[in-house]
Amino acid sequence: MTVRPPLRAAAAGTTIAILAILVLAADQFAKHFAILTLPPERNVPIIGDLLGFYLIRNSGAAFSLGEGVTWVFTIALMLVALGIIWLALTRVRSRAWAVVLGLLLGGVLGNLTDRVLRAPGFPVGHVVDFISTPWLMPAIYNVADIFITTMMIGVALLVLTGRRFDGTREPRAGAAFEDDDAPNGIDDSPAGDDASGAEPTGADASDEVETDGEDDASRPAPPADEPGPTPTRA
Repeated sequence: MTVRPPLRAAAAGTTIAILAILVLAADQFAKHFAILTLPPERNVPIIGDLLGFYLIRNSGAAFSLGEGVTWVFTIALMLVALGIIWLALTRVRSRAWAVVLGLLLGGVLGNLTDRVLRAPGFPVGHVVDFISTPWLMPAIYNVADIFITTMMIGVALLVLTGRRFDGTREPRAGAAFEDDDAPNGIDDSPAGDDASGAEPTGADASDEVETDGEDDASRPAPPADEPGPTPTRA
């Protein structure tokens, strides 16, 4: 399988920017349509109990938490957006990371736009929520929330699978182990054997010579041949 080269900095930044703009546009269009067509704070069933519309303006976070400190969420969204932009400009070369961060940035900018531009004004604007799925979660949310939630899951999956910003992967433990005949450098040849077959030298050689000499001296000499009977003439 052919390995595709990593993206160039310009290509990664362009991918992130295009995806972010598309998500931002879809989120703001959906919110604008909801404001024009839906009655405020009244349930409008779409698919039975599976999907409905319920238009509200949320000054807090999910489940309307932190309604009295709206500015904190505005700062948090700004920091996340700036962090993604910095990664796009300096580190991201992976296609997967470019897609995930682009969609995530679009969701963040969608809610940040509400915090900045909608009533009662900067930086405490109320976010427009209108999607209701009681079987899934007891909360009202919007298109930007969908992309923020799903792309955070995407970020977690990329980290768990070892995907780096530059397009490479973290090596798995034990993947680089090589199975040698003598692992860890242990010599499994018989003890005392000389693998090279060279003759013993030094003290070992002298001991062997002396041992051979002692054996020859202690061995009795072979007996001389005894004269046989003298042959007689006829």
